Amino acid sequence: MPLNPPSAFSGAALACLEKMQASGVEEKCIHIFLIQHALVRKGETGYIPEKSISPVESLPFLQGIETKGENTALLRQAVVLKLNGGLGTGMGLNGPKSLLQVKNGQTFLDFTALQLEHFRQVRNCNVPFMLMNSFSTSGETKNFLRKYPTLYEVFDSDIELMQNRVPKIRQDNFFPVTYEADPTCEWVPPGHGDVYTVLYSSGKLDYLLGKGYRYMFISNGDNLGATLDVRLLDYMHEKQLGFLMEVCRRTESDKKGGHLAYKDVIDETTGQTRRRFVLRESAQCPKEDEDSFQNIAKHCFFNTNNIWINLMELKKMMDEQLGVLRLPVMRNPKTVNPQDSQSTKVYQLEVAMGAAISLFDRSEAVVVPRERFAPVKTCSDLLALRSDAYQVTEDQRLVLCEERNGKPPAIDLDGEHYKMIDGFEKLVKGGVPSLRQCTSLTVRGLVEFGADVSVRGNVVIKNLKEEPLIIGNGRVLDNEVVVVE
Repeated sequence: MPLNPPSAFSGAALACLEKMQASGVEEKCIHIFLIQHALVRKGETGYIPEKSISPVESLPFLQGIETKGENTALLRQAVVLKLNGGLGTGMGLNGPKSLLQVKNGQTFLDFTALQLEHFRQVRNCNVPFMLMNSFSTSGETKNFLRKYPTLYEVFDSDIELMQNRVPKIRQDNFFPVTYEADPTCEWVPPGHGDVYTVLYSSGKLDYLLGKGYRYMFISNGDNLGATLDVRLLDYMHEKQLGFLMEVCRRTESDKKGGHLAYKDVIDETTGQTRRRFVLRESAQCPKEDEDSFQNIAKHCFFNTNNIWINLMELKKMMDEQLGVLRLPVMRNPKTVNPQDSQSTKVYQLEVAMGAAISLFDRSEAVVVPRERFAPVKTCSDLLALRSDAYQVTEDQRLVLCEERNGKPPAIDLDGEHYKMIDGFEKLVKGGVPSLRQCTSLTVRGLVEFGADVSVRGNVVIKNLKEEPLIIGNGRVLDNEVVVVE
């Protein structure tokens, strides 16, 4: 699709165009970005007001889905893709988030590789595996995979799908930001919704279809509960779906994350009003609607970002739209250097992969057990995952231990001290406390856990002194409040 002539762009958009072309950004990505830039410049926020949607009250459960037995032929039509573009800068990481040690000295990428090896061996099926990397994660990821020769040897040809990059734009004038101290900070991946553009424009979508692959399972690289489930593959095939989203019931620990809803839209072909799924992320919620957004009794289901795509349906839709999916843009306010709150204020324009649920004619959502959702977004999440509240299964998934009944402990660590990984490692340098019987744990101030500490029920630790509070070896904290002044 040719771009509009330069005269059609604002000065800010033209500066973005020139910057992207000079850096070799793919043309369809440029086109999509300029559409988004124009919307944001005109005041588009991407907000989805509460009054424009209605709650999803019930959905089918994975446990209730019956299959006809394993379909080997269908399994050979499936591809697995992990999203691996994030650096985890919100946790103070400088390298790929997937290389963070999660449990027993193993990283996210270790577990992913081991899950794949186990699946291939048990199923006797060489399911293709792909990683969508970003310009920030590609090199270190490839180097790490040297320890897994079967993956490393085909990294360039089969595994890597390179995510696009787009410029961060200044909040004051919408021009691309410059940051001489570190020019790499001027760029950002355009969100995981970019996966559709990259699959199409890279030729990988056509390649996979030509090889007979029909279904793709996509999940976050930091979600070690997400593996290819043959029941969902069979369900998608039997229902002839174009798109399937795995959701979980929201709990208090999920209330700030995106949720699924219904939205009435006008069918362009028939002119009739029809109800479609819509995904509302936190960045799309107006401030006045935050209470409703976080109401887990009203909006019951959240997107795990475990997504199943019918590749033929995706190809058809992309062809019809000339390779440009009109996913809603999210305008995320940040600073150009995530580590420097005083650096220039910017917007990052991003699209969510799950938002495509509203674009496919045949899309559904299925409620899955919590064991298929075990991500790490914060150091609080990491503490839970490293603890005995989670266990490693035979197929190398990290799932909640049985006695937790599908509910993770609610962890609230002091953001001043434990938002970044360096502070977190000091918290647990003596050992990770047992959280098997923990309902909630709140930590305020400097604290260091000793070895073999157990936390049970609801526990609050508050240290108001400047020196660290040491929680001694073997101590049991049972429904208590510890305050040191």
